Amino acid sequence: MDIRGVIFDLDGTLLDTLEDLENAANATLERYGFPGHSSEAYRYFVGDGLMTLIERIVPEKNRSQAEIAACMDTFLQIYGLSWDLQSRPYDGVMEMLQQLQQAGLKLGILSNKPHAFTRLCVDRFFAADTFDFVYGQRQGVAKKPDPAGALEIAALMQLQPELILYVGDTATDMQTGQRAGMFTMGVLWGFRERRELEDNKAGKIISHPSEIVDHVINQH
Repeated sequence: MDIRGVIFDLDGTLLDTLEDLENAANATLERYGFPGHSSEAYRYFVGDGLMTLIERIVPEKNRSQAEIAACMDTFLQIYGLSWDLQSRPYDGVMEMLQQLQQAGLKLGILSNKPHAFTRLCVDRFFAADTFDFVYGQRQGVAKKPDPAGALEIAALMQLQPELILYVGDTATDMQTGQRAGMFTMGVLWGFRERRELEDNKAGKIISHPSEIVDHVINQH
């Protein structure tokens, strides 16, 4: 297998963003008088886009279209002021990206986080030339696990999907990569556990970013 490009999920794969997401979400709930949730719960609430996050955290009886929209606006205001207070790259990520870049691989990011915040995070934590293509959730493009975004990046990379490694930490990521015809790699340092990655047929499961480099180098 010849790997020439890598597409990464962002939250839970490259960046540990859970605490900032949790704090902004619970602050949103508090503003509306709703109960908050634990860190463990947020590991499963995040990953499928902003609207889905809000729908999951708001009490069931308060999930009208208007209430969800209001909570989304409030979350965006709060998160916009606090998105980088605790977030940081996972240990080993920066070194891994540098080695892949030096090896000449094309690198991309595909996230279900809103595109503006995806760009903010990437610009804040990574060097400007690290990634060739960076996309968050955009209007008019189906979110993951629909493969549209991954296939768009593949086309921009000018690579066939089978030449691309798709790396993520959730079932959504494994399904996205598989539907796009890419080799999937599940990471254990993110928000979910091994069982979820196994159940969703991850091509390989790893416990440290250096294993991505080992896999790619070993395939060349």
